[in-house]
Formats: sequence, structure tokens, C-alpha cells
Amino acid sequence: MSIPPAVVSISRQLWHSQWLMLMNGLAPADERGSFRRRPSCFRETLLGSGNDQGIPRHVLVIGQSCPWAHRTWLVRQLKDLATVVDMAVVRPNSATGRWVFREPFEGFQQLWQLYRQSGAGPGAHATVPVLWDRYEGRIVNNESADIIEQLDILPPGPHAVATTLRPADLVPSIQTWSEWLQSDVNDGVYRCGFARTQEAYQRALDDVFAGLDAVEQALADGRPWICGESLTMVDVRLFPTMARWEAAYQDLFGCGLRPLWSFPCLWAWRRRFYQLPNVAATCPSETWRQDYFGSLFPLNPSGIVPQAPSLASLLSLNPPRS
Repeated sequence: MSIPPAVVSISRQLWHSQWLMLMNGLAPADERGSFRRRPSCFRETLLGSGNDQGIPRHVLVIGQSCPWAHRTWLVRQLKDLATVVDMAVVRPNSATGRWVFREPFEGFQQLWQLYRQSGAGPGAHATVPVLWDRYEGRIVNNESADIIEQLDILPPGPHAVATTLRPADLVPSIQTWSEWLQSDVNDGVYRCGFARTQEAYQRALDDVFAGLDAVEQALADGRPWICGESLTMVDVRLFPTMARWEAAYQDLFGCGLRPLWSFPCLWAWRRRFYQLPNVAATCPSETWRQDYFGSLFPLNPSGIVPQAPSLASLLSLNPPRS
């Protein structure tokens, strides 16, 4: 028995209105239908690197699926800061849409409780990453761009990959690349996935692939890293987005205009970064896929999580020759 056209039409209208309501709660948009990131509400500076009886003063709270948290985790790994900055992990609760701790943290079960403890208003959204001060029992910072810079200032550990990710001679280049990639690629994939209109989606998609083309062109001269011979914050900022490409952004966010293997230099760069010490441990690609497809209900109302190759297996492949 076929469904009457009137029922189909009414259902489409009702679903679209419900979809808009859910999307507005998940990801606010501007008047043109483009995703607009909420500003961070805690922007203070890390207060030293003290330890109390061997327990680090500061705790980095991350969600494994969040790319913004991933960049802070990467700096902690690359600078070998595990003994001076502790780490706690939250996971998304698909039923409530909130971050919850794997194990009770400072007496709290859910991330929003840390926000309330720190004076955030009832309308504040509890997001990761969070830099928590154990001494004062409050959030110091929840802006990933601030946190990665503050972590980089700390003295590197004995097994650090780099003493600094912001070499003085590369600061102008780092700033230029960081601002561009943040807008066009890091935020760009979310502007694709959370677009409210076809026009907003197309603008975002154009930005994303213009950014990827620029990175591909820069790497085409044989340099190992985006700013040249040195690993920098630019690489750290871009890697979480590129690592999640096949797991989430390509299909769920509609960024499949061109496969990533069509950027051979970028593909090789991603593999090179992944092979750095302690980076692979930050890349649970199956968890990413489960969380993105299972938790973002407005983008995947069926809740079905498709199977796909892991990031490690993808990186074992070479792009096909053109």
C-alpha cells in the first residue's frame, strides 16, 4: 500500500521543522544559514605546573571524538607532559546529548557539573576541551586555541617530539596558516555538516576544498610539514580534521566532493604525522565513527553506524597514481 502524497508532504514539513529545532540546539547558525561557533566562556591562563604530592595541579578534560580536544591531547603527547598535566576523559551520552565522565571526576559525573561549579550560567554549553585547576576547583580555560599555546609554553618532557611547536622564526607563517585553516577547514567541515541551506553548504564546501588545495600546493615542494622543516601548531591544528575525514566528515558531513587520496602530498603528510611517537594512541577511529553517527541525531536519525576501514588501515595504503 502506497503512502498518500498528503501524508508525505505533511511529514516532510513536520520533520523539517523538528530538524531545524534540533539543529539550532546542536549548532547555532547565522542569518544566512551557516554554522556559527559559540564563543568560549573561560579564557584564563594556566597557573604554573605545580604538583601536590605527585598529583598534577591541572587536568586536561577531553572527549576522544572531539577534534578541538584532540589538538590539546596531541600537544600533551608531543611535548611529553603527562607528568605535569593530568587527563580525564568524557564520552557522549547519546540519550541526553551530554558529555559524561567514564569514571567520577572530582566528585562529578557529568561535564556540565564542572561548568556550574566554575560559575557558568544555565545557558552555557558544556564543551571539551577543558583545562581544570585542582587547587581552585574550577575551569581555567575551555578554548582549545588558548590551551594548546599554554601547554606548549610548559617545559618539554624527556621524550618530547619537539621542544616547541611555535618556533620564533615561523610565528608569522604559523599565525597566517592557523587563521586560514581554522576558518576554512577546521570550522569549514562543520559549516558543511551543520548548514541549514544548500547555499550555506556550498559556500562551506568551496572553502574546505580551497583550504585542502592550498595545503597540497604547499607540501608539493617536498617539505615534511606545512610551514617547512619544523613540526608546528599548524600541523597539530589540521591533523584532527584530516584524521576524521573518512570516519565522519566525508559522508556524514557531506565533504565527499573529492576523496582525500586525490591529494597525494596531504595524504603522505597525514601518514607522517600519524607515525610520530604517541600520536596513534590518540586516534581511536572506530570510536569516532560510533560517536559521530550514533550521537548526532539530526544528521543521522536512523542511528545506524556504517562500517568502514580504520584510520590505521587507510594509512597503510598508497593513493592510486593519476
